[in-house]
Amino acid sequence: MKTDMQRRVLAFTLTEMLVVLVIVGLLAAIVGPRLFSRVDDAKVRTARLQMTSLQTAIDLFRIDLGRLPTEDEGLRVLVEAPAGELGWLGPYLARGVLPTDPWGGDYNYTLDQSGYALSSFGADQSEGGDGAASDIEFASASQRAPSNGVEGELTASASEQEARP
Repeated sequence: MKTDMQRRVLAFTLTEMLVVLVIVGLLAAIVGPRLFSRVDDAKVRTARLQMTSLQTAIDLFRIDLGRLPTEDEGLRVLVEAPAGELGWLGPYLARGVLPTDPWGGDYNYTLDQSGYALSSFGADQSEGGDGAASDIEFASASQRAPSNGVEGELTASASEQEARP
C-alpha cells in the first residue's frame, strides 16, 4: 500500500489549482481584447475588399450594357439578368452570389448624375458610428476626384484613419 506521503506527491492541491486558474484568467484578460480588436480590423478589411469586387462587377456591367445599374435594380442586377437586356453577360460576381458585408448586412448602392456610391453601415448596421461601427464608403471616380490616381476611393471615418500607422 501507498503511504500518505506518496499520495500527496501525486496530486495537486486545491490551492495550486486556483493559482493556475487565476494566472490563466489574467492572461485571457490581457490577450483577449487584443485578439478581438484584430477581428474588427479584419472585418473592415474584408468589407473593403468586397466593395472593390462589387466596383469591378459594376464596371463590367457598365461595359456590357453601356449604363450603370439603376437604384431600383440595385446590386441584384449583377447576379440576375434584368428583363429585356440582351447585352447582359453576367453573373458578374463569383459563384453568382451577391455578398453581404462581414456583419451580415447588405451593401448600399446609390446613384446620381455624377456616378455611384457603395457603402456598408459597419458593425452597428445604422448610419454613422465610430470605430468598428463606422460606415465604410466607396465613391466612383466620376463622383469623387481620385487623390491617388486610382479610380474610385474608399473612405473611412476620422477615428479609423487616426488608428492607421
